[in-house]
Amino acid sequence: MKKKTYFNDFLYCGLLGWMTEILFTAFHTFKRRDYSLKGITSLWMFPIYGLSACLYPISAFLKKHRVKTSVRGLLYTLCIFSVEFISGSILDKRKRCPWNYYRSPYHVRGVIRLDYAPCWFGFSLLMEKLLWKRHGH
Repeated sequence: MKKKTYFNDFLYCGLLGWMTEILFTAFHTFKRRDYSLKGITSLWMFPIYGLSACLYPISAFLKKHRVKTSVRGLLYTLCIFSVEFISGSILDKRKRCPWNYYRSPYHVRGVIRLDYAPCWFGFSLLMEKLLWKRHGH
């Protein structure tokens, strides 16, 4: 993939990730009966979401080998958890991590929530579809 194309995908995925996180956190305010629907994110999240651009070459390889959608989604989810764990651990060591999952019984070192797996599964397949559409498929 050309550097310019990857850079554009990186920007696209970063912005789309930001928007999705803002919507996701806004809808979570309902749990607290806060109907202001204030969504939040962090500047740190832009490059983390931007790494979703890597899904396109990975998906091209997987589709070439006729890997089923469910298996691709599972592999993407594992990739997302890996990036989330690594980036969260690095940011946490520097007291810069914008998320803290210690209150969840499903956390891993406070930087991953295993109960978010279905969300990441769906998000990754959405990103795959949008990236393929961007590339004219």
